[in-house]
Amino acid sequence: MPKSYRFTVEAPGQRLDRYLADRLPDLTRSYVKKLADDGMIAVDGRAGKPSLKLKAGDEVALVVPDPQPLDLRPEEIPLAVAYEDDDVLVVDKPAGLTVHPGPGHPSHTLVNAVLAHCPDLAGIKGTTRPGIVHRLDKDTSGLIVVAKNDAAHQALARQFKERSVAKRYVALARGNVGRESGVIDAPLARDPRNRKRMAVVAGGREARTAYRVVERFQGATLVEVTPETGRTHQIRAHFASIRHPLVGDQLYGGRSASLGRQFLHAAELTFAQPRTGRLVRCAAPLPPDLEEALRVWREASQP
Repeated sequence: MPKSYRFTVEAPGQRLDRYLADRLPDLTRSYVKKLADDGMIAVDGRAGKPSLKLKAGDEVALVVPDPQPLDLRPEEIPLAVAYEDDDVLVVDKPAGLTVHPGPGHPSHTLVNAVLAHCPDLAGIKGTTRPGIVHRLDKDTSGLIVVAKNDAAHQALARQFKERSVAKRYVALARGNVGRESGVIDAPLARDPRNRKRMAVVAGGREARTAYRVVERFQGATLVEVTPETGRTHQIRAHFASIRHPLVGDQLYGGRSASLGRQFLHAAELTFAQPRTGRLVRCAAPLPPDLEEALRVWREASQP
C-alpha cells in the first residue's frame, strides 16, 4: 500500500527536496522531484515544488506509492549459499555486487542471481526487490538474508524492525581506536554537503553502533562491530564521525592505495526461522581481498 507522511517544518530556509530527503533517507532528491511532478507532495495544502524554500510551521504532506515492478530477469550469477531452507536463503554476497536493480544498474544484481536460483521468487511483494529483507552496500561483502515466500518476508521484516536479528561485522578502521570497546550513539541523516554520504546530524534518525577492538596495527585497528540499528551507511558514517573512517572507504575519507573498497564484511547473522522459530546462525569467512589486506597490515606493523 502507498505510504503517507506528514511533517511540520521547525526551521526555515531549507529546500523542500532536501528537507524530505533528510527525513526519509531511502528517497533521493531526484525521486522527490518525480513525486512532486506527479502531485504526491503538498505544502500547506498546495502543490509542492522541489525548489520551494520552506518556512517554520509549514505542513508538508507526502505520499509514496508502491514501487512498480521492473522486468526482472534471472541471471546465472554464481551464489555462495550459506544457508537455505523452504523459507529462507542466506547468501555470502561478494563485494562489487549491487543488491537490487536501480537507475544505472538494471541488471547483474543479487536479485537477478537469486531469481535464477529461486525461479518462483519474482512474485514476492511484486517489487524491484523480491524477497530482499535488508541490504548491504555494493562494496560491502558478507551475509544477506532473502525470503522465499510472503509469510517469511513478513516475519523476517518484523524481526529486523524489532531489532531481534543479530548482526556482526568485521571492519578495519584507520588510526588507533582509543577504547577497547564502546558504542557510537549518534543520529544519522543525509550529509547536507554531500548527498551521497550520511552524517551525524542533529534531528537525524537514531543510530547506535557497538564495537570491540580485535587487533591493533600501526595506523589501523581491526574491530568487531554490532550495529544496534540499521541505517544507511551506518557503520561507515559512524566510524568516520569519530575520525576513524574504514580503510579503503573513499566516500568517507578512508582511501587506501592497496584496497579498492571499504574494509567491511558482514561476518555473522542470527535470526529466527520464520516458520519454526528455531534460531539460525550463519557465518562467512573474510574474502581473499580482506585477508590479504590484513596480511599486509600485520607485516607492516612488525618491529
